[in-house]
Amino acid sequence: MELDDLPRAEFAFPGPLRDKLVAAILSGAKTTTSALLVGYECANEPLPEVGERSAVVDSEDRRVAVIELTEVRVVRLADVDLQHALDEGEGDKSVAQWRAGHEAFWHSAEVRAELGDPDFIVDDETLVVLERFRLVHAV
Repeated sequence: MELDDLPRAEFAFPGPLRDKLVAAILSGAKTTTSALLVGYECANEPLPEVGERSAVVDSEDRRVAVIELTEVRVVRLADVDLQHALDEGEGDKSVAQWRAGHEAFWHSAEVRAELGDPDFIVDDETLVVLERFRLVHAV
């Protein structure tokens, strides 16, 4: 399958955070990611499945890598494990540190606008989609 034919994998919003995450994927430091289940529901999108491949896009909307999902889990936010947090490749040393950073992102104006809920907040019961992937190819 051609790179241009693959579905897009977008990490965060274009800008410094996306650039940091894409660099971590390309270096091999990032092998997991997290998303809100409600985000899939709002977009009326199916959950990702093991074996799916996608093209990672950078802040300039260039396709820079191919990743393949090796694991998909839906868990309560309170149940995110340390290994997942470490493998996100953002330098977090604890689940609490990982959660603080993710809560800041999920409570951002951009995410709230995407969800259509200006007061959206997460709590222990919020369902999170945890994905593990492998880097197949870097451009």
